[in-house]
Amino acid sequence: MTAPEFEKAPNDKKALEDGTAFTPRFDANGLVTAVVTDAGDGILLMVAHMNAQALALTIETGIAHYWSRSRNALWKKGETSGNFQHVVEMRTDCDQDAVWLRVNVLGHDATCHTGRRSCFYRKVERRDGIVTLTGDGSAPLFDAKKTYLDAT
Repeated sequence: MTAPEFEKAPNDKKALEDGTAFTPRFDANGLVTAVVTDAGDGILLMVAHMNAQALALTIETGIAHYWSRSRNALWKKGETSGNFQHVVEMRTDCDQDAVWLRVNVLGHDATCHTGRRSCFYRKVERRDGIVTLTGDGSAPLFDAKKTYLDAT
């Protein structure tokens, strides 16, 4: 199987929004935003970024790949933790600068590097004029310190 290559996005808005060609619009850093939800129950698992190589590998293999901005490296989700994301469906938004992945997570069913199912495990709340974070009650599904030796 040959990795897909992406054509430049058309200047014609109608072609971009209504056409059948997948022409992702990468930002100035060469990235598109990836929103990731569970294919079964729709829970938001994570938001990440993909460069052209990560996007092509995801399409080619069916396993989610991302670009780690903090490590400046390609990242196959689950390679260390065993919590691989198998892509059930990929969609793009109207102007093709973001993708939505619906995935099944294998392993511990955890996506977050903290060991939790979702990276969105805290609520932003305002009480008495003070903005705080409160946990949603979810507990880690695996020991992140053991899984990621460099975790702090």
